[in-house]
Amino acid sequence: MNAAGPVIPNFGQGSSCETGDHVFCWDWVRAHWGDTLEPRFVEHVELTLIAVGVGFVLAFALALYAHRHRRVDQPIGLVAAAIYTIPSLAIFQILVPYFGLTTTTVEIPLVGYSLVILYPNILAGLRAAPPEVLEAARGMGLRRREVLTRVELPLALPAIVGGLRIAVVSTVSIATIASFLGEKGLGAPIFLALRDAPPFKTEIYAAGALVVGLALAFDLVLVLARRALIRWPR
Repeated sequence: MNAAGPVIPNFGQGSSCETGDHVFCWDWVRAHWGDTLEPRFVEHVELTLIAVGVGFVLAFALALYAHRHRRVDQPIGLVAAAIYTIPSLAIFQILVPYFGLTTTTVEIPLVGYSLVILYPNILAGLRAAPPEVLEAARGMGLRRREVLTRVELPLALPAIVGGLRIAVVSTVSIATIASFLGEKGLGAPIFLALRDAPPFKTEIYAAGALVVGLALAFDLVLVLARRALIRWPR
């Protein structure tokens, strides 16, 4: 009986780099940018923007309410903290029977996680205005809504933008898990590549690099927005 030969990786047709067990193949990236990486990149951007956008609206509304009615601050904070302790995969499993393998099932946990980060930052920013500044604003005849829009919100901008930076970067990262519910986002090529034995490294590294690049790009945009909106430090 002949001894079995070595197992040679074979990842289909393509260059010798693609069919062999090479670390990274630019040929594969160029060939599959249009049909694999770019569509998943666009999906990842959409998942992130929807989650952070909806989470910001909810967090802003809750923070405004808690800022005016301080007795609800602790209950809201406890509920938000409880959401963050639930693993994302567990939430997906709970939601699938109700919403199926849809984008809604993916977005609900992402919105919840962004809400946990954004709510305390917005509330802390609203409460950061010094009492003497608020008293001076009231002494000038400003109404409560005017104090909010002309004093409290401008002073809260650093905390709000800081919370957005953390929420966006974490959402970009967590959104990779969406591929467990179907081929959504940049997690899809990563997990598809991991199913091979051995895994196709190029697909993993390329998708992972896009995730990191997307998080850095979002963070840079928010940093520039912060500099444009918050002028008084300069």
